[in-house]
Amino acid sequence: MGTVSGGHVFSGLVAGPTQSPTPNAAQRRSLLPRLGRHAAPAPRPAWRAISRAPPVTPSAGAEALPCPCRLCERRLLLLGASTALLPVLPSTSLASGLSSDPAATAERIHPQRPDWYEDIYAQAMEKGMRSYEAEVAAYKEKLFTQLTENVEKVLELGIGTGPNLKYYVGAGDRYVIGVDPNKQMEKYARASAVAAGLQSTNFSFIRGVGEALDVRDNTMDAVIGTLVLCSVSDVAETLREVRRVLKPGGLYLFIEHVAAQDGSLLRFMQGLVDPLQQFVADGCHLTRETGKQISEAGFSRVNLQAAFLSSLSIFGPHVYGIAYK
Repeated sequence: MGTVSGGHVFSGLVAGPTQSPTPNAAQRRSLLPRLGRHAAPAPRPAWRAISRAPPVTPSAGAEALPCPCRLCERRLLLLGASTALLPVLPSTSLASGLSSDPAATAERIHPQRPDWYEDIYAQAMEKGMRSYEAEVAAYKEKLFTQLTENVEKVLELGIGTGPNLKYYVGAGDRYVIGVDPNKQMEKYARASAVAAGLQSTNFSFIRGVGEALDVRDNTMDAVIGTLVLCSVSDVAETLREVRRVLKPGGLYLFIEHVAAQDGSLLRFMQGLVDPLQQFVADGCHLTRETGKQISEAGFSRVNLQAAFLSSLSIFGPHVYGIAYK
């Protein structure tokens, strides 16, 4: 397997393609036999549909997040560096519109990668995010205390290896649906759920994307997303899906890294690194104003706080909080 260095990746992004001289007629005839050997790949099999989750009894919302401080996983540059040698298989844009079939939409937005690729990425997430999780732990502990025992059904977007489960599965008889485009995350997420004390029958994993959740309307007491909106193809559509699946009064708990203040040196550096970050880290953006997008997404109330995680340099600016349907 060939490797690509980070420097080569970056130079490929900023330099245009080289121009080859136009072949003459004789050269074109000599190319035809060689071109015939490169047949188009066979189409991928459609991802099987997953049944929609059954409705549950409505429950009361939780209290607002009491946070007086002014400060606040998915794909950090640290992770990108650990996976930079992998061939990059980019996600598809939403330019042609969403399908009514969540499985088909998931396959189009984020086609399944080879198992070996997704497994290496899952292992990198499991090991490479530990220092980040240690620094953000205090914010998560504060945030997830808002999930009271009345919150029985939780959907977590981009559940990954399940680092959030230990903060919220212990209260009451809770059922968790984990959604992630990487099916190899399931074994790690299930192990995290068991370690956190969640019964195996109370956990389901769905391979899917935030833009098309295979869940019924008004069925979730809470939706959780940490380091997710940085890498989805369409932030606005993902937030619409969050609102759709939440019950009236339901909670959306979020932690996201965001763009630094306009005009700052940090914001300038984020802009420089952003193309490379998207390339090596599965579409993760450094310059999204995610807090503003959540505030303008149509929730009845948003309690949003800002934080700066000093050890993360260009990933330092974060927002976290709760939005209410």
